[in-house]
Amino acid sequence: MSDQQLPKWAVRIWAERERRGWTKHEMARQLMRGAGLSYGNVVNLARQIYDWEKGKHFPRDWARAYATAFDTTVEKLFGVPDPTQRAVDLAGTVEDSATSDDWYDMERRRLLELLVLSLGTGALASSGEPIRQLLDLTLASEDRSTEDWELACVDHMHALQRQPPVQVRDGLLIDLLAIQRQLKNADAKNIPGLSRVAAAQSFILANTLTRLGDHSAAIHWWRTAKAASDASGDLHVRLMVRSEEAGCGLYGQRDVSTVLALVDKARELRRDKSSFWYADLAGTRAKALTLLGRHDEAKRELATFVDYDGEDWRARIIPTRWSFGQRHFAESWVYAGAGDETKADEARGRLLAHKPNYQHATNTRLHEAVCTVVNGGIDQGARQATAILDALPTTHHSAMITETGKILLRMVPLDQQHRLAVQDLRAALAATAPHATSLH
Repeated sequence: MSDQQLPKWAVRIWAERERRGWTKHEMARQLMRGAGLSYGNVVNLARQIYDWEKGKHFPRDWARAYATAFDTTVEKLFGVPDPTQRAVDLAGTVEDSATSDDWYDMERRRLLELLVLSLGTGALASSGEPIRQLLDLTLASEDRSTEDWELACVDHMHALQRQPPVQVRDGLLIDLLAIQRQLKNADAKNIPGLSRVAAAQSFILANTLTRLGDHSAAIHWWRTAKAASDASGDLHVRLMVRSEEAGCGLYGQRDVSTVLALVDKARELRRDKSSFWYADLAGTRAKALTLLGRHDEAKRELATFVDYDGEDWRARIIPTRWSFGQRHFAESWVYAGAGDETKADEARGRLLAHKPNYQHATNTRLHEAVCTVVNGGIDQGARQATAILDALPTTHHSAMITETGKILLRMVPLDQQHRLAVQDLRAALAATAPHATSLH
């Protein structure tokens, strides 16, 4: 096929790639990020890109990822309606007879392709458990009840708090395939309940990806979680997802001002200052204000969070998503950042008495080091943090822990960054940062 005979969309995706100076391998990485894929076989996908740019095949399953990578829409990029509305044939023409089933089948193939690409890099657990679950999904025909799905969400949350995030992610991908299949055939009366489940699973996956340091993919899954929560029609699910998104944003995922904007936008859904979700969001706002050095404002927001004693909605969605220890964690964060050693120590003691999960326990102990640095003990605080990080098992490596250490580093004055203890801390952070999300 000559250049003159190439479909316009093929010329367009080639031109957009060339304009950015991306090789086909870099284009493959960008597509994976756009699809929310943490792992993938870059070489194989680059070969497909070659065929797409030659107009041999239309990238039906990757159309939206292309649009995301080029910061545009499917319609503008390919000159055809979004495949979520109609199917597109290999020549790039639209089949008017396509039905909604085409879209669901395409989405199923896309999710399966993501899993297969993950297999190509050995990303899934060596035990073969995700493969067993995938086979079970392929063979099973019976739908799960909403109650069973809600129990699965609780199980995933339990795993998130105790298992390596890579394992949690792989199990979630299997269940997301299953819930997508069930939503395809669901009666109208069951869609809200299943959408609640899809929202919960998506937000747990976004949290997992945040721990893995794959912030681009996490942000895509936050969008999916919000869309699913909106489809559920459940205000509390909508607020839960948005509250979790803002909280995860504090760990290097977003600029602090963006986190504050997310909190404000979420509060617009329910302006009642006496509500549980207003208080929950106040906790996130207090942490964000601490990072900006606005300590008086942070303490006012903290009081709104820790003093709330009204109706409790958290147990009605995912009972284990929230614990009273989170109040003490927020106190530890805010008081340590303000250099209030007495109150920070008290909060840390109360939290550790609750026997929190490894991430909260580690970060709370890092708060102590932060407080030491804020009060001028740069070497002592840096050594404290380095010892905590060096003692971490590999399975406990998390970007949320890494980012807490980076918060400490940012509090060290520029003219003191050369100190040996600070350099040792920087090396410890690099050694314990999660490396599970490489696309290479």
